Amino acid sequence: MLQALTLILICQLVGETVVLLTGLPIPGPVLGMLVLLGWLFLRGGIPENVGRTADALLAHFSLLFVPAGVGVMLHWERIQGQWRAIAAALLAGTLITLAVTALTMAGAQRLLAARKGRVRGEADD
Repeated sequence: MLQALTLILICQLVGETVVLLTGLPIPGPVLGMLVLLGWLFLRGGIPENVGRTADALLAHFSLLFVPAGVGVMLHWERIQGQWRAIAAALLAGTLITLAVTALTMAGAQRLLAARKGRVRGEADD
């Protein structure tokens, strides 16, 4: 588990470093996740220890929201004046996420159906 956690943190560090050096407009951890994804593709799968470690982290994912909640309470006076903008951003972000997820799922289903049809067609020959 320690090796897998080290790998995950190294990928995050690489992402943070690249963003810092290049000024890319994306968060370092997001780039780190892409680095990890690329490594997993090159490796050809998810090692068992990385999968177990990721599952353990995801099982305690809700704990990561505690600092954000504390920050909201700490800056409540500032937030009160901006609640309309915050609510609009949350609503728009949620709707956009739902739409993109639905379109991605529909595209993936079409792609899988097309592949399944090709495999059946080849088997019939």
